[in-house]
Amino acid sequence: MMQETDIRQKRGTEWLGKAGLRPTRQRVSLAALLVGDGHDRHVTAESLYAASCETGEKVSLATVYNTLRAFCDAGLMREITVDGSKSYFDTNTSNHPHFYWEDDSHLSDAPAEQLEIARLPGAPEGAEISAVDVVIRLRPKPKHS
Repeated sequence: MMQETDIRQKRGTEWLGKAGLRPTRQRVSLAALLVGDGHDRHVTAESLYAASCETGEKVSLATVYNTLRAFCDAGLMREITVDGSKSYFDTNTSNHPHFYWEDDSHLSDAPAEQLEIARLPGAPEGAEISAVDVVIRLRPKPKHS
């Protein structure tokens, strides 16, 4: 019977194979953290680096950034930018909206079936729309005394 870590590594390796990426030790380790449990997730480079350190994997923050970029370039992940500077990386590459929780700075999926965009402005001459990112910012309701 396969151990949980073996299953995660296998899923990570298969995920990399889908995109034709070479399964280096560090890529497999990070992929296992991202998709090893079979669930989609949103991470920052810093949160993935911290999770990697917790497993004892020797990887630098720069390597995590470079690996996330390679995963995005290969179509395995999407980058969602919040506030023009904070990047989140999503293993669910389908077009779907997100909630950004301002109180603890995390991203979660919003129900796509409830989103209606009636009309987009036309793209300027010589350009085409490649994607529409919808980030809905949330904060706790104020408590009334």
